[in-house]
Amino acid sequence: MSKRVSDDISQAEVAGVRALLQAMTDSLRDPPSLEKLRADYEAMGQAYPVADGVSVTPSQLAGVALEQQTPSKAGQGALLYLHGGGYGIGSPISHRHMVAQFVAATGMTAFVPNYRLAPEHGFPAAVDDAVAVYQALLDQGYAPGNIIIAGDSAGGGLTIATALCLKAKGIAQPAGLFVISPWANLKQEGSSYAAKATSDFIVDVGSLNHWAEAYLAGASANDPLASPVLGDLSGLPPLLIHVGSEEVLLADSVRLAEVAGLAKLDVELKIVPHMPHVFHYMWPQVTAARIAIAEAAHWMKACLSA
Repeated sequence: MSKRVSDDISQAEVAGVRALLQAMTDSLRDPPSLEKLRADYEAMGQAYPVADGVSVTPSQLAGVALEQQTPSKAGQGALLYLHGGGYGIGSPISHRHMVAQFVAATGMTAFVPNYRLAPEHGFPAAVDDAVAVYQALLDQGYAPGNIIIAGDSAGGGLTIATALCLKAKGIAQPAGLFVISPWANLKQEGSSYAAKATSDFIVDVGSLNHWAEAYLAGASANDPLASPVLGDLSGLPPLLIHVGSEEVLLADSVRLAEVAGLAKLDVELKIVPHMPHVFHYMWPQVTAARIAIAEAAHWMKACLSA
């Protein structure tokens, strides 16, 4: 019998996760510049190993720089992975180790765009870049049914926004959408924003407001491509949502699942006890993260074979 991410974890591991989070967030606190924060985030990601058998090469599609991750025994599928970081930090480098876990577990080839960041490039630059890379994958010969779009945090919101933009443009949808702790409502609404304020060591409302203002650059947070929970999700493919119970952004995941369900999507929401924002990032130290990655990989492979 396989263990599920909803299983209880030991109190010792919970305490260890909290200590690890405290150390990680302390290392990123009060940087002298945005450039330093971006560099520190990449360095934090590089401290983790990349899965054996996964090769990483720089490339570009549709003029967008990206990293391509290829497993030693590649299958037919493509994983378009959109990294998190509040639309202002993060890169293929910061998320390389986590994406490689999905590549190793699925046999898919991952494409991780270095999409344009705010404040240099505001909304909807990130959406435009993601859509352009998806279209380039189609042009390369990938069938829509052989592509999964996934992302975490801001990249999770961007995943849904990308699918909405594809629908508006009449471009075929991918086989599935997988999001981790999605930031899907730039209006910062929901009970968890207050209820989880003391348990979330990574995300706080003040920071979210800062990053939202930088990204929106005067655009409205009511735009569904900025806050996809406000959009019409009908016609989108199956959706898997992973979120931790201790997140400020828990409300975004719950609302996203509700909106998707009302739109008659095949949607699955997993709220993992005791876990923080994007806990998959800490897969070497966190049992629940490794279990969640395995379950998500199984789901993605099932979407490709449907």
